[in-house]
Amino acid sequence: METLTGILERIVFENPETGYTIGRLTSRDYPTELITVVGNFASANAGESLALKGWWVNNPQYGQQFKIETYETVLPATIVGLRKYLGSGLIKGIGPVMAARIVNHFGMDTMDVIEKTPQKLNAVPGIGRKRVDMIKKAWEAQREIKNVMLFLQSNNVSTTYSVKIYKTYESESISIVRENPYRLADDIYGIGFKTADTIAQNLGIDKESPHRVTAGIKYVLGQKADDGHVFLYRGQLIGACQEILELPLNAIEAGMTELIGKEEIVAEDVDGEVAVYLVPFYYAEVGVTNAFSRLLKTETPAAQLQFVAGSIDLLEKQMGIHFAANQRAAIRTALESRVMILTGGPGTGKTTTTIGMIRLFEALEKRVMLAAPTGRAAKRLSETTGREAKTIHRLLEFSPQDNGFKRNWDNPLEADVVIIDEMSMVDLVLMNSLMKAVPRHATLIMVGDVDQLPSVGAGNVLKDLIASEQITVVKLTEIFRQAQQSLIVTNAHRINRGDFPQITGTPDRNFFFIEEEEPEQVADLICDLVHKRLPKHYGYHPMDDIQVLCPMRRGTVGSENFNKQLQAVLNPDSTGTIRGGRNFRVGDKVMQVRNNYDYEVFNGDIGRITDVDAIEKQVTIQFPEKVVAYDMADMNELVLAYGITVHKAQGSEYPAVVVPLMTQHYLMLQRNLLYTAITRAKELVVLVGTKKALGIAIRSNKVVERNSYLAERVQAAMRQKVGRPESRREEGGWLFTEPEPPSQR
Repeated sequence: METLTGILERIVFENPETGYTIGRLTSRDYPTELITVVGNFASANAGESLALKGWWVNNPQYGQQFKIETYETVLPATIVGLRKYLGSGLIKGIGPVMAARIVNHFGMDTMDVIEKTPQKLNAVPGIGRKRVDMIKKAWEAQREIKNVMLFLQSNNVSTTYSVKIYKTYESESISIVRENPYRLADDIYGIGFKTADTIAQNLGIDKESPHRVTAGIKYVLGQKADDGHVFLYRGQLIGACQEILELPLNAIEAGMTELIGKEEIVAEDVDGEVAVYLVPFYYAEVGVTNAFSRLLKTETPAAQLQFVAGSIDLLEKQMGIHFAANQRAAIRTALESRVMILTGGPGTGKTTTTIGMIRLFEALEKRVMLAAPTGRAAKRLSETTGREAKTIHRLLEFSPQDNGFKRNWDNPLEADVVIIDEMSMVDLVLMNSLMKAVPRHATLIMVGDVDQLPSVGAGNVLKDLIASEQITVVKLTEIFRQAQQSLIVTNAHRINRGDFPQITGTPDRNFFFIEEEEPEQVADLICDLVHKRLPKHYGYHPMDDIQVLCPMRRGTVGSENFNKQLQAVLNPDSTGTIRGGRNFRVGDKVMQVRNNYDYEVFNGDIGRITDVDAIEKQVTIQFPEKVVAYDMADMNELVLAYGITVHKAQGSEYPAVVVPLMTQHYLMLQRNLLYTAITRAKELVVLVGTKKALGIAIRSNKVVERNSYLAERVQAAMRQKVGRPESRREEGGWLFTEPEPPSQR
């Protein structure tokens, strides 16, 4: 190996997943050229002085490169080097201009001042006490982060989450990781069991360690919850754990016993089999049951019942419309019941019916609150009803400081009627939080299309509540004349019945199918549609008005590939920052992929990047209703959103939707997925692919069942089968008391 020293002038490519970096280096030994260096860095910043050990290689495509085996960071030895080093964005709060001032003032003592006596920085023009504190903290964090990164790298672990590890544990990072690396899977978003297990194995932790076994059990339950399951049957859980942990039955049973003792999982009999829940899902299922039981057993005031007679006829005159029979039944049910479900496909009048309900409740001087799971859905609900509508999270007033909702049993909503739209999207845990806040005297109206995809989170709440047969359900089936003129609406209903859609007809139709066999040509055609053809013909904005919806993420016609291709044509020249293997640029369309209560942005929210600040280490994103400044360390919570999966589009509407349909999507080609994709469009649908794939989707109506016991619990609660068994293992009774999780949760 040779040794090469120099200054890292710029970073050409960086993959935080692996630490792999391509950079350009200047060296005194090669004064006339920039040297290309390649290798894995724990952390690298332009301007740093490096001592590299490695060897020269000749890349057939890129020429001679220096391949790094090991390296050390050394402090710059020149004034110019110091300016470049400090101005590289290494320390939050110092850019090139401020770096030049500091180095001009302190010369070669600059690093000693920052390290040992940072208060002296006050003497530099433009630096006040606040900025000194910022520089001090940033320097300490940078030093600690490098230590953490080097520690992880020495154990062959990805460097992606090193900053988050430090932000979570700070100076205790390395000691915690050494003692129990499985904590990372619980405490840090993005680090799952497998990554923690890799760290543990490299640290020499025993495969039968109780930490490993319990973490593995929770990992399996969590993964299955991501697939929609509220619990796993004991046999399912043990089989999955044995496959992942490669341990005998007795070790896994011992881990389950330990977790039950710690109240981190719950085991109960479900129809003669043992069901194993993670504690939050167990409390959620029981809590939702209790809340519905209370509401269903509360009588409607007599005055309200008397008001129903004749009120709908008067409402029709006021609104200048004639309600269909099912619409009248829905409005009457809303006034007569404590709980109801209104369901139906597009064009059947759910919105008009909801407005009618609101008008009558307002005539009764009832306080009506409207909400939906996503910001887009809430905005649409507000626009169609002319009333304020909030996301469920904002309705419940989430508090980042308390990491919980302010609205609950002790502080219920100040409402007499709560109407929730897009109920098919609401998962079990969110439903539990909502039900805690619905006052006992209130009326709850749930509106949704049960034929759409179920929630991304665990559970199938809308379907389960309907299946319980304890809640009055009104299904609107009549498609109104105006809606019949839209091929989007009529084809959605045809697909839902299992019939092939109408794909030929007049040129002014709003539903198109373009047949194309080859995946690469499908991808190119869709990019051309978004970039040129649809904007030219219809006047659509390619980012704001058109959304590509994909059955899957991976592959040539998956959302990830469309994001690369569409970014290249729609936002090619903008500046940006690479994070998590993705090149984010100013102007990019991005989507949040998890709930972040600190920023108050939620899974599925879409925005546009407006600024990338390398000095402050921040990325500014404009969402429809707010501007959020992201720390760059949190950018792994975002993905490009030029193309998204159909699942992520639930609750949203777009003027135009383009959907690739190929047989390579076979596993995901389901009728409810295609139906959901089509009903996201307000004005135009374009399907691109093969008729064979379209036929597969229409014929595939076998909905994947999710492990849930909500329907049965609600049935049992209404039969008044109340009481908690003395032993969960020996008796089959159900818990319908008022459970509260331990305070630490």
